[in-house]
Amino acid sequence: MRRRNRTDRMRSVKIITLGCSKNRVDSEHLMRQLQAASFEIVPEDGDRPVDTVVLNTCAFIQDAKEESIAAIFDAIDRKNRGEVSHVYVFGCLSQRYGAELRGMIPEVDGFFGASGADLVSLAGALGAGYDKSLSLQRMLTTPSHYAYLKISEGCDRKCAYCAIPGIRGRHVSVPMEDLVEEARMLAAKGVRELIVIAQDTTYYGIDLYGKRMIAPLLHRLSGIDGIEWIRLHYSYPNSFPEDLIDEMASNPKICKYLDIPLQHSSDKVLEKMRRNITCDETVALIGKLRERIPGIVLRTTLIVGHPGEGKREFAGLLDFVGNMRFERLGAFAYSEEEGTYGAENYKDTVSRKEKQRRLDELMSLQREISAAFNASRVGTVVKVIADSVSDGYYICRSMYESPEVDGEILVKIPENESGGAVCERIGRFFEVKIFRADDYDLYAQVLDQVRE
Repeated sequence: MRRRNRTDRMRSVKIITLGCSKNRVDSEHLMRQLQAASFEIVPEDGDRPVDTVVLNTCAFIQDAKEESIAAIFDAIDRKNRGEVSHVYVFGCLSQRYGAELRGMIPEVDGFFGASGADLVSLAGALGAGYDKSLSLQRMLTTPSHYAYLKISEGCDRKCAYCAIPGIRGRHVSVPMEDLVEEARMLAAKGVRELIVIAQDTTYYGIDLYGKRMIAPLLHRLSGIDGIEWIRLHYSYPNSFPEDLIDEMASNPKICKYLDIPLQHSSDKVLEKMRRNITCDETVALIGKLRERIPGIVLRTTLIVGHPGEGKREFAGLLDFVGNMRFERLGAFAYSEEEGTYGAENYKDTVSRKEKQRRLDELMSLQREISAAFNASRVGTVVKVIADSVSDGYYICRSMYESPEVDGEILVKIPENESGGAVCERIGRFFEVKIFRADDYDLYAQVLDQVRE
C-alpha cells in the first residue's frame, strides 16, 4: 500500500468557527481557497474522520477565550488519539496570545493571527497557496439564501471594555467596488438576503472617502438583481448618519430592522465606557429612528456590572429598557479584559454573583417586553423567508428577525405539501398569517404559494 505523504493527509479539512459572524466570513474566504485547491471541506457539525482541523478563534471576552481554548484542547486530544493528523489555529485568540499559546500548546501545528496576511500564510501552511483572483469569493456556511457581508475590519473607537482594536487594529474599509462585486457573486449563487456587518458599520468609508458612506453603499447593494433584503448590524449610535435614516426609510429592500449596541443608559457609566454619547442623546436618536422609519424593530446590546454601575445606575438601566421597549435585546456581564482601558484604569468591584443577578433581572424584563411585542403581531400577515425545516414546520423569519440572534416564525407545513414541494420553499419568500405567540417565537400558517 502506498504511504500517504503530508499533502495527502491534509486533503480533508474541517474548519471550526468560534465567536462572531465576522469570524464566519473569514472562515468562508479560507474555505474557498482550499476548495479551489481540491481540498475536501468537511462540515463543521459532521462527526466523520478528518485529516486536519482548523480553528478560527475568538478572544472578545473571558467566556469566548475559554471556549476557544477548550476547542483547541479537544482537537489536540483527537490528534493524540490518531483521529486527526494536524491542528491549526487562527483568528483573534492567536492574534492576541500567539506567543503564550505556542509555549502552552506545542502540539498545535501552527498559530496564525487574524489579519488578511495571516489568512494567506495559513492557506500556504495547509498546502493550498493563495489565489488572489478568488479573494472576493467564499464558500458559504450559512443557508444558501443569506450571507454576511463584512464591509470593514478593525475599529477606531476606544471603548473602555473592548479588546477588539488591540486585536484587529485600526478601522479599514473594504472598497465599495469590491463589496458590490462580492455581493453580485453571492446573489448569483442564490443569496437573497445580505446581512451587513463590521465592528462599526456606520463608520464605513471614513478612511477611504473622507466621510461616512454606509448609506450610499446600501443603496448600491440594493440595486443588485436577486437581493431582496439588506439587514444592518453593529451600528454605533454616536453621530448616527442622517442619510442612513433616510435610506432605511425610503428603500424597500433595506429591512426595517437595526442592530444598534447601546451598552448602557447611565451618563456616568457611558462616560466610563468612553462611548461619547449621553442618555439624552440616545433617547433622542431612538425617537428619531422610530418616527422617521415607522415600524422599525430595534435590537440592542447592553452590559451589566461595568465599573461605575451601582444600584442606582442599574435601576436606571431597567427603567430605560422598560421605557424604550426594544423589540430585541441581548446582554452580557462585564468582563475585565487585559490591555483594555477599563482593565488598566478601573477596579472591577461588582462581584460575579451580583453581575449574574443583574443580568438575570434585565433579561427577565426583556422577556416580558419581547412577549408583549410578539403578542401584538398575532393576526398580522407578514412576508417571510424559510431557512430550514424541522419537525413538521418551516423555520422562517420576517424582516424583523435576524438569523442566529433572534426568535423564529414557525410555520406549519400544509398537509398538501411534501417532498419536493417542501424543499422548494426553502430560501423562498412567501406570506404567512401569525396566529400564536410565545416569548420569543411566533407560529403562523401559509397564505400563498411559493414565489421568487
